[in-house]
Amino acid sequence: MTAPSPGSGSPARGFALPAPAKLNLFLHITGQRADGYHELQTLFALLDYGDTLHLRPAEELTLTCDRPGLPVDDGNLVLRAARLLREATGTTRGARLHLQKRLPAGGGVGGGSSDAATALWGLNHLWGLGLDEDRLAELGLRLGADVPVFVRGRNAWAEGVGERLQAVELPEQWFLVVDPGIAVPTARIFGDGELTRHTPAITLPASLGAATLERFHNDCEAVARRLYPPVDNVLDWLQREAGNARMTGTGACCFARLAGAQAARDLQRRLPKNWKAFAARSTELSPLHEALATLRAQQDPGPAFNDNAT
Repeated sequence: MTAPSPGSGSPARGFALPAPAKLNLFLHITGQRADGYHELQTLFALLDYGDTLHLRPAEELTLTCDRPGLPVDDGNLVLRAARLLREATGTTRGARLHLQKRLPAGGGVGGGSSDAATALWGLNHLWGLGLDEDRLAELGLRLGADVPVFVRGRNAWAEGVGERLQAVELPEQWFLVVDPGIAVPTARIFGDGELTRHTPAITLPASLGAATLERFHNDCEAVARRLYPPVDNVLDWLQREAGNARMTGTGACCFARLAGAQAARDLQRRLPKNWKAFAARSTELSPLHEALATLRAQQDPGPAFNDNAT
């Protein structure tokens, strides 16, 4: 069966929604709380590239995935998001969910968190629950610290454990995002004894252009370089070939800023054969929210125009 394009369809016959990637343009760890969680400051940039979640009405709640080996039980955040939404609202409705994966697991680009946010918004629409953004973000936080930024769908300055968000405007930028082919467990990075945990906190700059962001860094990068040689190799290659390189989140994916789409794709063609990469553009509004707006417009096109009205 031919799948609907993201944002097309209706609750009655099903639809598909995007689950976009994110980059942490920097990541500073400013302290560690008594409960072990790390205080941080970071800047999330949403991209126009990611996974796709297909949703259809059904009596039962099921999940399938086109990537072999990825869990389709409660080990997957999509199904956990669905169950949480049912628990929070008391609905007993079901859905048939199918996840098309393009984003790497354990890559620091937010794949699982973005999938969960798309599931929350998509099922909210499919089941006609009427929950607003604040309530969905609150539920998302119970699934993971990165989920709310995808629920809200704006580039954001984040503090705390990543849950305190302030929407920001970023200039459109093109990136080449390189996957070194390994998964980096977040717990391994945050549990390392050599991780810097006391970077001085900064205030949100008035401007967030690329030049300003070069003054910042990713505190997790040094640990990932030491523990995972493929990350070290990718960062060195990007620095050499593009003149800039940074790891996103706790890894393993790394990225470079490029002058435009063509420059990103030219660099992608020069990649070593054993690496994977994607070229992507930062977006002011999440592709998920753009698709949701299309769905709503299809469902409620508004009053018909009457040229006889006085």
